[in-house]
Amino acid sequence: MFCFFRLMENYTYNSFSLQLEGLNVSKNSVHPVFLFIFFSYLFIIFANVGIAVLVFIDKNLHQPMYLLFWNLSINDILGNSIMLPRLLIDMLRPPSERLISYYECVVQAFTTHMFSTTAHTVLMIMAFDRYVAICNPLRYAAIMTNKMLIKLTVSAWGVAFVLVGILLGLTLRLNRCRTLIRSPYCDNAALFKLSCESVFINNVYGLTFTVVLFTGSIGSIVLTYTKITVICLTSKNKSLNSKALKTCSTHLVVYLIMLFSGMFIIILHRFPEYTESRKFVAILYHIIPGSLNPMIYGMQCKEIWRFLSNFFEFKKVLPS
Repeated sequence: MFCFFRLMENYTYNSFSLQLEGLNVSKNSVHPVFLFIFFSYLFIIFANVGIAVLVFIDKNLHQPMYLLFWNLSINDILGNSIMLPRLLIDMLRPPSERLISYYECVVQAFTTHMFSTTAHTVLMIMAFDRYVAICNPLRYAAIMTNKMLIKLTVSAWGVAFVLVGILLGLTLRLNRCRTLIRSPYCDNAALFKLSCESVFINNVYGLTFTVVLFTGSIGSIVLTYTKITVICLTSKNKSLNSKALKTCSTHLVVYLIMLFSGMFIIILHRFPEYTESRKFVAILYHIIPGSLNPMIYGMQCKEIWRFLSNFFEFKKVLPS
């Protein structure tokens, strides 16, 4: 098998057929791992589609907080649907048959990085929304208008699209002399490692991209939460403090899960001996936030619970 991979790497140039290394799991572990990923994917789709539909059809949920969360659900659906089904199919194939076209690989890499970047930008906007709601409650309706919400949403997706577009654009300019993708799915690093040319510019931009994204998101979270904390400490309004604790703790938990998962992958990239561990962590980076986001927000939002309660009560009175 090793010779097969080496032959594919050494005797191809700008090939449009690539080889995915995928997950290297023992025969005894294939089915348990497959079932774990499969049911995780089903839950992600069911939960996030459910939340997205609820927010869309219930006018009581047409509020900035829920509409921003709707963006997070859509992002989780798209990010996991591009990667996980393909991963599941490849797990049932022998390594020599895990082939993917170059263009399909580029689309998968673009979607993967859009998933990560958009999660950061949407959560940054959600932090701003919480800041306005708690620190300027009387001006909240005037600030978070429909027009402002549209601008913020377009900015979240637009900034991610531009940053990731440049990232992949720098990789697409490179000639390829290898065909083996040493990852469970396609990403930018796996793509530019196919090239025998200098990838200095790619590394510089990739590092700058990561630093700017993490600095911006961490900075915005620290700034907004510092101001929220000051307001709560100086205010004697127990109702305000309770509301702040409830909404902010939910948002902060979701953000920290995503942040530490992403940082763990970056750290493991520096240690080649932990390649297989990095693969599993990279998969969990998609699964864990996508699974926990609807659970954390859904359980905290009384409007969603009220809608579900009313829905099931309505179903009970329908004639059988």
